[in-house]
Amino acid sequence: MDLQSLSYRYFVGLGANLGDRIATLKTAIAQLSPWLVAGSLRHSSYWESEALDGPGPNYINAVIAFASPLKALALLDQLQDIEKTLGRQRSTPNAPRTLDLDLLLAEDLQLQEDRLQIPHPRMHQRAFVLYPLLELDPDLIIPGLGAAADWLKASDSQICRRWTD
Repeated sequence: MDLQSLSYRYFVGLGANLGDRIATLKTAIAQLSPWLVAGSLRHSSYWESEALDGPGPNYINAVIAFASPLKALALLDQLQDIEKTLGRQRSTPNAPRTLDLDLLLAEDLQLQEDRLQIPHPRMHQRAFVLYPLLELDPDLIIPGLGAAADWLKASDSQICRRWTD
C-alpha cells in the first residue's frame, strides 16, 4: 500500500512561552514524527512574538507542514496528547503555556465542529502564524478567506520578529 496516496497535507502552528521554548518545540515535532509521511516535514524559522491575549513572557512560534495518513480529528488527538505530555495545562484561557499546538489547515478542508475548526478561526489575524506560514508557502490560500499574504497588513500592529539565538 502506498502511504503517500492515503495522506493529507497539514499545517500546524507551534508556540511556547514557558521553559526552554525551542527545546520544547523541537521535542513536540519529534513526538509527532511517527504520524508523518517520511520526508514530508517542512519547518519554518522560529519567530518571537509578544503574548497577545494575556500576560506572560514572549512566545517562540513556528509552523510545520507535513503529510500524514491521520484524518484531522485523529491528528488533533495526537497534538493534544503531545501538549499534555510536554506539560500543557488548560486551566485558564490565554494563560502562559509550555506548548501550544494548533491545527491550522488541512488540505482545502473547511470544518466547523465543537472540537475543531479548520481553517483555525483566528490564524489570519495573527502575525506569529502568518509570517512562518508564508515562509513555507508564499502563495497559500486560506480556504474561505483568500490569500494568506493579504491578511498580513491587518496584523501590522503585532510585534513579531524572526528569532535569533
